Amino acid sequence: MDYYSNQITKLIEELSKLPGIGAKSAQRLAFHIINMSEEQVERLSDTMVKAKKQVRYCKECFTLTDQELCPICSSEKRNHGTIMVVENPRDLAAYEKTGKYEGVYHVLHGAISPMLGIGPGEIKLKELMQRLQGDVKEVIIATNSSLEGETTAMYISKLIKPTGITVSRIASGVPVGGDLEYIDEVTLLRALEGRVLL
Repeated sequence: MDYYSNQITKLIEELSKLPGIGAKSAQRLAFHIINMSEEQVERLSDTMVKAKKQVRYCKECFTLTDQELCPICSSEKRNHGTIMVVENPRDLAAYEKTGKYEGVYHVLHGAISPMLGIGPGEIKLKELMQRLQGDVKEVIIATNSSLEGETTAMYISKLIKPTGITVSRIASGVPVGGDLEYIDEVTLLRALEGRVLL
C-alpha cells in the first residue's frame, strides 16, 4: 500500500536510484524538494540538465569539464612535465584539495579488473601513452591500493619504464590517527616499505 500520492512515490523512487541514497534519504530529499520554492526547483533541474548536456571529458587529461580543456590543463602555472595518473575525477579532486601538487593529471576512468571484464582497452591507457610523446619527465601512479589499482599500477609501470620516463607510485600505509593493532598486514607492510628518513 502506497502512503503517498503517485508523484511523491515516483520522486522517491527516482531519488533512491542515485548512488548512496537509500529509501529514507530519498524520502527526506523528496520532501525537501517539494517544500522548496518553484524557482529553486527550476534552478536545480536546469542546472542538472545543463550539466548533463555540457559536461564532457577534457581533451588532454579526461577529467570532467565544460570547456575543451579543464582549468588544470589550461593553466600555464602547472608543471606539464609531471603527470599524476588517477582512477577517476574524484581522486583528482582529492589531490587538488591538498594544494601541494603542481603537475597535471590523467584520469583513467577505471582500473584493470579481469574479473569484471575490464582490460587495458576499456580505460584511458592509450591516451596516456599518446601524452607521453610530449615533454613528460615523470609519471606518478596514484591508483587505489586495491587489487585492481595495484594491477593497473604495475601494468602502467611496465608500459612506461622502457621509454626512460621516471615512474613513481604514491606511498601508502598507516593513516594518520590509526592504531597499529587494527591495521591489516598488507597496509603495515606497505607502510614499512615506504618509510622515509627523518
